[in-house]
Amino acid sequence: MSKTHNKSNGITILVVVLLILIIVAASLILLKLKMDRDSQIAKASLQDNIEVEEPDPVPLTFLGNERPIAVMIDNHIDAMPQAGLSKAYIVYEMIVEGGETRLMEIFKSTEVNQIDLEKIGPIRSARHYFLDYALEHDAIYVHFGWSPQAQSDIPKLGVDNIHGIYESEKDFWRDKGKYAPHNAVTSTAVIKKLAEKKGYSLTSDKESVLNYTAEEVNLEGDSVKADTVTIPYSYNNTVKYEYDPETKNYIRYSRNKKQVDWLNNEEVRVKNIIITKCKNTTLNDGENKGRQTLSNIGTLDGYYITNGRAIEITCEKSARDAQTVYKDLEGNEIQVNDGNTFVQICPIDSKIAIEGEEEVIDANVVEGNTTTTQE
Repeated sequence: MSKTHNKSNGITILVVVLLILIIVAASLILLKLKMDRDSQIAKASLQDNIEVEEPDPVPLTFLGNERPIAVMIDNHIDAMPQAGLSKAYIVYEMIVEGGETRLMEIFKSTEVNQIDLEKIGPIRSARHYFLDYALEHDAIYVHFGWSPQAQSDIPKLGVDNIHGIYESEKDFWRDKGKYAPHNAVTSTAVIKKLAEKKGYSLTSDKESVLNYTAEEVNLEGDSVKADTVTIPYSYNNTVKYEYDPETKNYIRYSRNKKQVDWLNNEEVRVKNIIITKCKNTTLNDGENKGRQTLSNIGTLDGYYITNGRAIEITCEKSARDAQTVYKDLEGNEIQVNDGNTFVQICPIDSKIAIEGEEEVIDANVVEGNTTTTQE
């Protein structure tokens, strides 16, 4: 009996010890949970009193306060290839006499896009309606010669300009690789030096003409597929773009030839294409040279093309020095992808073709656009 009694007491003691251990372990667990909760409350309270810094926005390539430079570029077949097309953030193309077009390259250095070109050109003479778009950007306007209309309008409109013919041959020179008049060139360093000498500001607080966004713009809704874009300016001058889905930009062609940059022989690639359909007529200025003028004030029809899609837009310009506002058909200003842009201001009767799975052909034909010879 004594052995049995002792055994029973031992079991009782073991059970008591186990119960005590379980109670202690449970108490420790509860204490840990309470400490964790108190710590979280303390952290939350501290965070409420601390301003969390927002990450800096993605820098847009072409935004900054350096004043833009707009340069008139020869687009005659004998002027090709041109220098600077792949470095300009905007290039305008417009009809001139003889069924030809001229280009206006616009450059601007920013923190993420430094521009220092040893050669820009070939540079040609001013036309008065190009001034309207230089003024939109508050750009210093660079040219080599001028039409009578541009010569009159430059001082009248207060355009800060640099006329290469009146500058030193060290500042504007003839490149031996081409022949006159298709070989006048300069550099960005020279332009800035001359601008500073003339007392022009090298900075500008003018807002960007285009409504850039860091978020990728993929056109939806009423957009159409735009693998190939063809813009005939005249019987001998057609512009074409072909979409490259791998790089999500367009390869540019002019006169059935792939356009390359004179500086590096690289093909010209374009992120955004804006087409503006604008009536052009021949000036009756008594010189019979076929010079053109544009009816570009008001609301004009056009297209915005990017990332392989196109939408119809309106292009609204209220005055010669007013910025053009590009809107979708619902009246909203369009957002433009961060990247370079070619603005094709083409004759209103141009048979524009935007082709993909679907096709858009512009068939709005009007009379006019008679052209003769080019200076």
